Amino acid sequence: MAGRRSGSAGDVWLRAPAREARAAPPLSRDRIVAEAIALLDEEGADRLTMRRLAERLGTGSTTLYWHVKTKDDVLDLALDAIFAAVQIPGEGGDWRADITALISGWHAVLLAHPWSAALLGRPMLGPNVLARSEFLYGTLLAAGVTEPHLTAAAYGLSNYVIGSALMQATWTAREQGARQAAREHFRADQDRYPALATHGPLAKDGDWQTSFTIGLTWLLDGIQAGAAEEASTES
Repeated sequence: MAGRRSGSAGDVWLRAPAREARAAPPLSRDRIVAEAIALLDEEGADRLTMRRLAERLGTGSTTLYWHVKTKDDVLDLALDAIFAAVQIPGEGGDWRADITALISGWHAVLLAHPWSAALLGRPMLGPNVLARSEFLYGTLLAAGVTEPHLTAAAYGLSNYVIGSALMQATWTAREQGARQAAREHFRADQDRYPALATHGPLAKDGDWQTSFTIGLTWLLDGIQAGAAEEASTES
């Protein structure tokens, strides 16, 4: 069994599909992933183990390992599965509107699954993630963004949505009292932190989406200005 558990994050996308065993158990990869997502949503990534997942599925760990080799496999599959909910805009639209829709959808999915943002440092090679990444890169290219600005723009947008979701999920999960205590800490030492005491990095209740939308608009303004400058230089 130990041999089956070896591997690392991302391997599930690079490994050849296993042959179906004879007399395979009434368990599918899709069902495993769905139950894993439910467990992750309820309890977070730290509580996910192969044994607990097998128990929720009403099967043994040995049976589970016929379909997924490691916990990393499960996490990679779960991450890719939730990205299916991010709608890819249709062709022929305005590039800014399309990227706004894509990034906003990505943000909403990460917030719906608070465990996910903290895991996005893993290799993201699943079909759902790659389809959306391809759309992002293709849309930026069509807008006139070329290298080295293309990679910078794509990374900037990706890092922004991940960081925003991670911060919101982290602070939303904390008690209101803890957030209020942090604000009072800034005010008590406002001579040292005057900007934080007045404005603070902790969004007030209901302000998260407004801050996210404004930040995304500014990023797109910068990308658009850079593409226009690049086009004028080439002409």
